[in-house]
Amino acid sequence: MKNFIGTYECKIDDKGRLKVPSSLIKQMEDFDDKTFVVKRSVFQPCLEVYPMKAWDRLMEKINKLNRFIKKNADFIRVFTAGVKTVEIDNAGRLQISKDLTVFSNLQKDVVITSAGELFEIWDKDAYESVISSNEIDFAGLAEDVMGDLTAE
Repeated sequence: MKNFIGTYECKIDDKGRLKVPSSLIKQMEDFDDKTFVVKRSVFQPCLEVYPMKAWDRLMEKINKLNRFIKKNADFIRVFTAGVKTVEIDNAGRLQISKDLTVFSNLQKDVVITSAGELFEIWDKDAYESVISSNEIDFAGLAEDVMGDLTAE
């Protein structure tokens, strides 16, 4: 499995065009996907960008949910709300739709940060706020999440 690496400060224009750093474009090419999926994050006011193959793997799991169970149907509806496919244009930009820029409050200064096989797009101020507010708790969080892993 391939993973994105890095955190980048970028600009988005009034039309929702996000200039992607060339080093990230190079990483995107390594995924053998020209199409990416942009969606709202479940837990934070940011966007998640998945290579199509990673998105298809995720949707394969979600499609196994029984849609005749109301909470499953509700989850699927909200999880996929606003999902869009995007491609890098010839100028190295991603077009972010208006509804997604509003959800994530993307103004002018944004941060793109790696998150494994996907990357996140944040309003710069919101990203810095989340990162700085979690610094004190990160040691405990790391222990809770990673502490039970056995070395391979």
